Amino acid sequence: MKSFFSRIALGLALGLSLAAAPIAQAAPYDVVDPVQPSDTPGKIEVLEFFAYTCPHCKSIEPLVEKWTPTLPDGVVFKPVPVAFNASMQDLQKLYYTLEALDRLDLHAAVFHAIHDQHERLFKADAIIDWAAAQGLDRQAFIDTFNSFGVKTRVMRADELAKAYHIDGTPSFAIGGRYVTSPSHTGTYQGAIDEADKLVKQILANGE
Repeated sequence: MKSFFSRIALGLALGLSLAAAPIAQAAPYDVVDPVQPSDTPGKIEVLEFFAYTCPHCKSIEPLVEKWTPTLPDGVVFKPVPVAFNASMQDLQKLYYTLEALDRLDLHAAVFHAIHDQHERLFKADAIIDWAAAQGLDRQAFIDTFNSFGVKTRVMRADELAKAYHIDGTPSFAIGGRYVTSPSHTGTYQGAIDEADKLVKQILANGE
C-alpha cells in the first residue's frame, strides 16, 4: 500500500513539475537570411504579400488601411501581389495597372468584386471589362496592362516572393529582415501588431 501511494505522490510531483515547465513557443515571425535590400534607398520597406483571390487578404485589408498611415517617417509600405501559379499572373498585372494609372482607390473594390459579388476576375478579358465598368478608359487600361513597365513590376514581385520564401498570404516582410503573418500570430490584428513592433525595433536598433 505504501508503494502505491508513493507512486501516486511521484506522479503528482511529475505532473506539477511538467505543468510548471515553460512551453516553448514559436517566434511570431521568421528571420530572413540573407537580409534583403530595400528597393527604396534610405527607407525601411514594409511589404504586404497578398493575392486578390485570398479571402484572408480581403479580411485584413481594412486593418492594413488603418495601420499604414501611422507608420513612422522613413518607412515605406508596398503591397506586393503574389502568384502561386501562372493563372494568377493577370491579377498581379491588375494591381500594377491600377497603380500605374493612379487608381489604387479601386484596390479594395477588386476584393469586393471577387469575394462579395463573385465576379470571376481571373483572365485578362474579364479584368478589362471590369475596369471599364469602373469608369476607366478601356484602351488606356489595355495598353498599361500589357506594358513593359507592368510586366517588369510583375517579375520583381515574383522575385520578392521567392527571396522572402512566401508560401501563404497575407504575409508582411519588414525591413528585409523579418516575415510575419496571421499564421504566425494567430490573428489578423496580431500580424499587424507584430509587424508594427518589428518596424519600431529596426528603427530603434538602427538596423
